[in-house]
Amino acid sequence: MAENNVVVRRKSGELEKGSTVDFLPNKEKFHLHLESGEVSALVVEDLKAVFFVKDLEGRPDRPACYGDDIPGGGKKVQVTFKDGEVVIGFTTSYSPQRRGFFLLPADKESNNLRVFVVASAVESIRMID
Repeated sequence: MAENNVVVRRKSGELEKGSTVDFLPNKEKFHLHLESGEVSALVVEDLKAVFFVKDLEGRPDRPACYGDDIPGGGKKVQVTFKDGEVVIGFTTSYSPQRRGFFLLPADKESNNLRVFVVASAVESIRMID
């Protein structure tokens, strides 16, 4: 499997950065290779989301702009997490019966390439026309 840079946000609010080679949406656990060199085994259900990113530094001061279209990206949705964070993107895999789903950000300039949203961390999902 390819190595992916990820930023992991726990439901508790903690943030960890690193890379993973074994994340799969149907697995209960995966390993995060931290920037410090340590490896952490993570339980998906403990997480809010896994952000697959272009780089680990990101651009936290850049305002999000969710007006882009992603041809073939699926339905446009607004996800509101239980902690109040809102993200907007496209999904082809949302199902309320699944552990989570992938979201392609509706902001092509975002540092996020895709986001795995953990369903139990979501307050609401709204379809956008």
